[in-house]
Amino acid sequence: MFPIGIHDIALATGHYALDLEELAERHGVDPGKYTVGLGQSTQTVPATDEDIVTMAAAAAKQIMAEHDAGDIRTVLLATETGIDQSKAAAIYVQDLLGLPSSTRAVELKQACYGGTSALHFAAGLVHRNPGHKVLVLASDIAKYDLGSAGEATQGAAAVAMLVSADPAVAVLEPVSGLYTANVQDFWRPNYRSTPMVDGKLSVSLYLEAVEQVWKDYEARGGRAIQDFAAFCYHQPFTRMAYKAHARLLEIHGIDTDNARLDADLAATTVYNRLVGNSYTASLYVGLMSLLDHAEDLSGRSVGMLSYGSGCVAEFFGLSMVPGYRRRLRTSANQSAIARREPISYERYREIREFELPEDGSSKVLAVDGAGPFRLRAVAEHSRMYEACHLIQA
Repeated sequence: MFPIGIHDIALATGHYALDLEELAERHGVDPGKYTVGLGQSTQTVPATDEDIVTMAAAAAKQIMAEHDAGDIRTVLLATETGIDQSKAAAIYVQDLLGLPSSTRAVELKQACYGGTSALHFAAGLVHRNPGHKVLVLASDIAKYDLGSAGEATQGAAAVAMLVSADPAVAVLEPVSGLYTANVQDFWRPNYRSTPMVDGKLSVSLYLEAVEQVWKDYEARGGRAIQDFAAFCYHQPFTRMAYKAHARLLEIHGIDTDNARLDADLAATTVYNRLVGNSYTASLYVGLMSLLDHAEDLSGRSVGMLSYGSGCVAEFFGLSMVPGYRRRLRTSANQSAIARREPISYERYREIREFELPEDGSSKVLAVDGAGPFRLRAVAEHSRMYEACHLIQA
């Protein structure tokens, strides 16, 4: 059987960055509660003309610049901050990228697990027809009630992955451990713009899911824990990865001292610490951070733990292809994060309070962000996007 996995991978994020020390001052709390307790330094704040579509398209554009659009048969966009209850955000991205009309475009949802489901579904499509490639997009904007505990974990990012046979970056290993339970730790009813959250319950359920997915993974003939060179976790905040990994090590009777946890996880948290929670993209932002900051992992396996509240979790392995480092976009990834414009708390609140009309009236949006795509206007309940080189035409 031919190998299937990640052939290319790219990152995008939003235009602005809010320093969490300033947010802590406004909340009247010790900054260490956020910078140490949560492990977060800054958070991405998308511009008023940015959303999950513009970020996903910005990430995908980097991939499309190096691959034949005609080979891409399917676009799978995973998000939990969708813009429409019916029409897939993937269709807007397909149009912005100029992909052929003979392309399947679908949106997937299951909290922060959606990107992982898209990756595995993509592998199945490639197995069916190894000549085709699938564009997997994980794009989200994490937003919580103002003044809530979750506000400090907000963020935004998109990751694009090209899934193919004989991949150049990572092979998707065949064994997965799965766990699903109907629980109410985090959810967002249709009538709310921010989620309902039981933070303590969510943390405990995440840790329970770590145990359950490993049990299933082990029962299905997965690798021994010692076989993994590194581990990546979904990071609603970076310290959560440490909690989850400590639980996995405890299951195996392995010491969980800080030195061991840092050695296993520090490289995976560099980007998430700066961009904040990106829901479906978070696990893969962590993967990109690992690959950009770790020693060469060619021929070695990386353990991936995906958790989506509500809940669905999965543990699986990625085997790094020799020479994968030639395909990385380390400079571009670091630049995307570094070039964000720092904003004051007052400007952050202006952006949070900005709303698109919901009565069908028209609104043309001022240019705010600096990405390759933007939301240009809304009219009659429809969104209109454009490539930014068209703005001055």
